[in-house]
Amino acid sequence: MTKISLLIADDHPVVRNGLRGIFTGDPEFEVLGEASDGREAVTLTLARRPDVVLMDLRMPGTDGVTAIRALAEQSPGTRVLVLTTYSDDSDVLAAIDAGATGYLLKDAPREELLRGVRAAARGESVLAPAVATTLLGRVRAPQPETPLSPRELEVLRLIAKGATNRAAAAELFISEATVKTHLIHVYAKLGVKDRAAAVAVGFERGLLGRS
Repeated sequence: MTKISLLIADDHPVVRNGLRGIFTGDPEFEVLGEASDGREAVTLTLARRPDVVLMDLRMPGTDGVTAIRALAEQSPGTRVLVLTTYSDDSDVLAAIDAGATGYLLKDAPREELLRGVRAAARGESVLAPAVATTLLGRVRAPQPETPLSPRELEVLRLIAKGATNRAAAAELFISEATVKTHLIHVYAKLGVKDRAAAVAVGFERGLLGRS
């Protein structure tokens, strides 16, 4: 069985030790190292290329969001799963916008954490229930007629043609995580919660021509 390799980034030694204990105790996982801040997380990731990085957000020196953004550019094959205490709108959106694959809270049960890392390794989005509620609240709070950015419009047009996130990423030479981020922004601006509704509203507003 191929193990899922991961790196743990957190400025608290007790937290790192606890997480290492959880994962080293399961034969499905392999911990390749630990980092105490974002800069060290980036350096170790580029050297060891783990499948998943468990990333805290608020660390001294280089913070988690800055590290996530650097890894999205320099190691796009590595999935970053945020593991933090904070579920504020600004924290969640900043992390996802930077390229995080998922967002879990530190009070997550052990099994939820293991499932989250497995899913992140497969490239799937992972959201703690409280975080999903936060994002859904944002999506359901429409900002009428807020214009889409040129990139958001490109993504919407590709989605309207039936493109998957992966196909849209390849077409635009960006990562799937970035496509997902653009879609979250599109949903919020159009006041919808899924792809079909986004396309429908896009036609209604003349962004995609007229249906």
